[in-house]
Amino acid sequence: MSLRSESTDHWRVASPALRGAENAVPGCAYGGAVSSQRLRVNPIRDHVSESYDELELDFSPSIFSSLEKHLPMNMLNAPRGDKLKYLRTILLDYLPPAARIRDQKYREYTQMILSNYKPLNKELYAMNPTAFFVPAFLKAISDNNEDSFRSIVSEPFPGIFTFEMLQPHFCELLLSEVESFERWAFKTKFQIIRPNTMNKYGTVLDDFGLQTMLAKLRENFISPLSKVFFAELGGSTLDAHHGFIVEYGKDRDIDLGFHVDDADITLNVCLGKQFSGGELFFRGMRCDKHINTESIAEEIFDYSHVPGQAVLHHGRHRHGARATTWGHRVNLVLWCRSSAFRELQRYKSDFSSWCNVCTRQKKERQRKTIDITSLDLFKWKGEATA
Repeated sequence: MSLRSESTDHWRVASPALRGAENAVPGCAYGGAVSSQRLRVNPIRDHVSESYDELELDFSPSIFSSLEKHLPMNMLNAPRGDKLKYLRTILLDYLPPAARIRDQKYREYTQMILSNYKPLNKELYAMNPTAFFVPAFLKAISDNNEDSFRSIVSEPFPGIFTFEMLQPHFCELLLSEVESFERWAFKTKFQIIRPNTMNKYGTVLDDFGLQTMLAKLRENFISPLSKVFFAELGGSTLDAHHGFIVEYGKDRDIDLGFHVDDADITLNVCLGKQFSGGELFFRGMRCDKHINTESIAEEIFDYSHVPGQAVLHHGRHRHGARATTWGHRVNLVLWCRSSAFRELQRYKSDFSSWCNVCTRQKKERQRKTIDITSLDLFKWKGEATA
């Protein structure tokens, strides 16, 4: 079975480019030319970043605030302008001219929406935890420890976590807001950019003003969980998101093919409405090298959506969605990305600890090494007693 990578070109809030060194190149002057800019892989967590919000920049101001924590030690206390220049040089290296042109067009697209679309439910646009989340979820996040998370989370299959999350009223408000936006787009003949390369229907929530709310969702409510359950898989360093709605049923997408997400951690919450079918099917974690390898029986797991219930899994956990055979299914999906985790993966030349095939190959190599060592030891003992 050939597998697709479900992707998008647009990432929200921050997508830092960490350039592969634990420490920065020494000898960089604040104001002078820098021959080789680098960032720290491990952030300075107690560093208080400056605000770049009032500046006219070609990248989101929050990217610079996020990246500051990864600056080399000799740059942390530099004037803001020098830090801005240093970080911008790195970002431009990761964003070629064609990509910058595309991003400029995208900014114009979102500005057109924000200037003309009038929100239906303004209370959605600011994070209101008590109105959004069920009490048990809020308490677990407030307690903020593994025991509290385990008290609300089920792990029906290794690496797949499910939990009650959203209030029914919030689901209704979000559904009505999406419908309002789609009516506005239809009425004004505005062409909506769809969430990714696989869904022909659905809406990017960031595009019409929900970016700040979703950033708080990622930072304050998803990151605490992912730090516990996916610490070694990017979950402890999430710094970007892409939030969207997908719709399945009659006159919508029917199913979703076998794929991996363009995400490190995926949150998938069913909003409703009434439907049958649409089950998620999971088929094992894979690195790029083994992405199209066959699944084994121990990797097969199916999950049936429940309105208000969330599924949290790693983006490289291969999955798809079966046909929605009746009704209308709508899901909120938040792709979360860790720039640090992705950068580190670029330098791996051996096995990926999270890839099931890599794990099996590593165990096989270890077994063969043990067998060879045991055989050599047996021969040595035989020669010694001869």
